[in-house]
Parts: sequence; structure tokens; C-alpha cells
Amino acid sequence: MKSNRVVMHKTIPWYDLAVDGSVPVKEARLEEKSALVGRVGKILLESGTGAWRVREAMNAIAENLGLICMADVGLVSIEYSCIENENSFTQVISLTSTGVNTDRLSEAEHFVRTFKDTSNGLTLEDAHHLLDDIEKKPENYKVLTAALASGLACGAFVFLLGGGPIEMICAFFGAGVGNYIRKIMAGRHLTLLACIAVSVMAACFTYIGIFNLLQYSLHITSDHEAGYIGAMLFVIPGFPLITSGIDVAKQDMRSGIERLVYALMIITAATLVGWVAAVLCRLAPSDFALIKMQTGHLILLRLIMSFCGVFGFSVMFNSSLKMASSAGLIGAFANTLRLTLISFFGIHTAVAAFIGAAVAGLIASAVNRRLGFPRITLTVPSVVIMVPGLYMYRAVYNLGTGDFSVGGQWLISAILITLAIPLGLIAARFFTDPKWRHCG
Repeated sequence: MKSNRVVMHKTIPWYDLAVDGSVPVKEARLEEKSALVGRVGKILLESGTGAWRVREAMNAIAENLGLICMADVGLVSIEYSCIENENSFTQVISLTSTGVNTDRLSEAEHFVRTFKDTSNGLTLEDAHHLLDDIEKKPENYKVLTAALASGLACGAFVFLLGGGPIEMICAFFGAGVGNYIRKIMAGRHLTLLACIAVSVMAACFTYIGIFNLLQYSLHITSDHEAGYIGAMLFVIPGFPLITSGIDVAKQDMRSGIERLVYALMIITAATLVGWVAAVLCRLAPSDFALIKMQTGHLILLRLIMSFCGVFGFSVMFNSSLKMASSAGLIGAFANTLRLTLISFFGIHTAVAAFIGAAVAGLIASAVNRRLGFPRITLTVPSVVIMVPGLYMYRAVYNLGTGDFSVGGQWLISAILITLAIPLGLIAARFFTDPKWRHCG
């Protein structure tokens, strides 16, 4: 068996790999077919999806091209080999960074789904032009719009945590400013930890500044300081955190562990910076001021705020308005169910999170069959709002102040809830996707 190995770390010259772009894809050389397979995997990986989905898509393209593909997928790299008859071709593709783009993810999955029907009349040049269109498609929203979406999401998040209008307003401005700065820094390709540290610090200081302004002008009490935690929740790494659990469930250990470490790095950096901001401003993560309202009004507001939170996060992930609205409706029902189970039935928070995530996964499967949106573009935004960011921050804050007993309790609760969410999605996927629940 002849074997060739190509290692690529810079921008990949896809067209240079094709000797004759007018050749039909099914008649191309092994190297040219393999490059097409790898490029599809690269687009999906940099869009934020998990290793199993990347591998499945690569296998689907390879099968239609008469190849056998074996891939090892990580967080920012793919090592894969394509075999045709007695020849093999191996490539290593590396990304400079990782992120989330649900619109690009949806377009790439559509390319994979339709490739079997379109490949007969497709040339190499045509195929790469289609992938060019996916890669070069501009984001759906400008930086300011994404910043407003993060403010909407975090303001709604604060209400669901127990905050009131004052906390929501301050969190809206804090998260909006923080995410705006993060997007600007990311657009200039600055390192991840610097983006997280600067944006979280800016969010916290903006919250405190707006709060002090309201306190001076409206004479509100200091009880509303507690909402500053909500201003930093826009950095929650929902996609890598959730997909890490799904990857581990499918025994993609390399990808699962790498994604988990990546998510923990972001969470640790964000909570530590938030803790430093709290120490500098002499703040403490106290309980929110009690707000009394009727049960019916509370449930209705939870539905509305859950929709707003999930919709805002979906826009931050670059979902189309239709996709974001679909995820928002799923999240509104699932998250309100979770909160109702906790507050009215006394269900443990982790168990309620499992049930809420499972319900979100079941509904997303039905929407997937009807509208064709990839499940992950619906499930992850709809359950990100369940991630216990408040618990994580309080754990780090209390551990930092030396209160290990309280900090440990918050940390254990955060871990249990964080584990329950992907398990709920895994259970839903097991029951609704025959292809996913089998090995091989």
C-alpha cells in the first residue's frame, strides 16, 4: 500500500491541490478527494460541532467518493487517512483557534446531506466554490448587535437567577460592553485569555458604574449589587462544555477531554477575574433581593425570560433569526420546566437539569425532522441557560476568601448540574437517533 503524508499548519491552498479543477469529483485523484473530505471536516470543526459529527460528515463525503476515511478529531486539529484500493493519503489539519458559528455549521451540514445527490454532476472546482461560499459567508450580525444580544441574554439570565429590574438593567449594559470588547479583541486575533480577562473586567466595572449611577440618582439600596455576577455570564463556554460530554459518551476521548479542559480554562479565567473585580470593589455574591409575585405571573415571566436568554445566546452563536427563535421556544419550555420542578416540587437541581435538558433534546429532534436545523444548533443554545454560572462563580469566590466549606458546596453543586445537562441531551439523542446510539 502506497502512503503519502501531508502536514498543513498554514492556510491550506485547496485549489493548488487539484491538477485539473474541471474533473468530476468522483474521477479525481486520491489526494484531491482526500482534500475535499478534510476541508468539510475543517469547516465543521471550526464551527464548533463535536468530534462524532465531524467524523460522520467526513465519512459521508468519503463514502460517496469511493474512499474509506479514518479520522482522529481533537479540539483544533484533525488527523485523517483516506484509502482507495491499495493507496492511502494522510493529512493533518490544524486550526489557529476554535469558536462557534451555528449558521456556518448548518450550511456545512446541508452540503453534506445533499452531496450524494449533487456529486454526480459536480467538478472539483464546483465543490470547492461551494465550500468557499460557506467559509466566506459573513456573520449574520454586526458586533454591536451581538453585544446587544449578550446584554439581552444576561439580563434575562439575572431574572431567572432571582434578580429584579435594577439588576437586569445593570447586567444588560455590563454584558453588552463586555461582549463588544471581546468581539473586537477576537477580531484582531488576540489571545483567548486576554480576551476573557479584559471583557469580564469591563463587564463587571460597567455593571458597578451603572449601579452607582442608579444608586446616586434613584437612591436604591446596595442589595442590588448581587447582579454583577450576571454581567459576566456571556463568556460561558456552552458549546465546548456540552459537546465534551457528548464526545466522551461516544468514546471520542481525545476531543472530549480537550474540549472539557478548554471550557474549564475559560470558566476559571472568567471567575478569577470576576473575583478580583469583586475584591477591588468590595463586593460579595450575596443573595438577590426577594421579589414577591403570583405563581402564574412568575411562570409567565420565566417563559419570556428563558426565551429571551436562549434567543440572545443563539444570536451570539450567529444563528439565523429562524434558528434562534426555534431554539428560544425550546429553551423557554425546557428551562421553565426545570425551574418549576425545583421551586414548586422540590426536585434536586441536578435532577431537574437532567430532565430539562432531556426535554430540550426531545423537542429539538422533532424540530430537526421538520425544519432540518442541526440538533446541536438547537439543543446547546437551549440548555446553555441551565449552566450554573452563578454556582461556579460563588465556588471560586468562597474558595478564594478561604471559606472552603461553602466554596466546596457550591463547587459540588455546579459539577453535578454541569454533568446532568449533557447526560440529559445524551439520553434524548439515544432515544431519538438510531444511528447515534449504535457504535460503528
